[in-house]
Amino acid sequence: MGISLRNVVLDTTDVPRLAEFYRELLGWSYAESADDPDDPDDPDGLGWRTLVGPNGMRIAFQRTESVTPTTWPDAAVPQQLHLDFLVDSVEELEEQHRRATELGAVVRLDRMDDPEEPLRVFTDPAGHTLCLFAWRGQ
Repeated sequence: MGISLRNVVLDTTDVPRLAEFYRELLGWSYAESADDPDDPDDPDGLGWRTLVGPNGMRIAFQRTESVTPTTWPDAAVPQQLHLDFLVDSVEELEEQHRRATELGAVVRLDRMDDPEEPLRVFTDPAGHTLCLFAWRGQ
């Protein structure tokens, strides 16, 4: 099949803030302007931004009027999508936890005592769920 994934796109009411949160957290770069949609109604890039990471992985951010943050693990507002990020060690997980919370992430679940898959689940500044984990499996 000739289908490939171009972007994972997160809705947000504040594109620059959420894009910068993930840029700082992941160390990725903004896509060249030619890679982003050309929107004459959005000359300042407040409606859409894209980050590019290793091997061309991409996360984009799209402006919307409202986003209802997930209430996960409470099922009232499901997460619908979440991002998993792997780190090399428990020590690195602790460092990335510190960075994520300094950047505005909120811890929703702490499972650092899991011997196989220590992890923390956060919500980003727009309320999307993301996991940081140090998986010890294969």
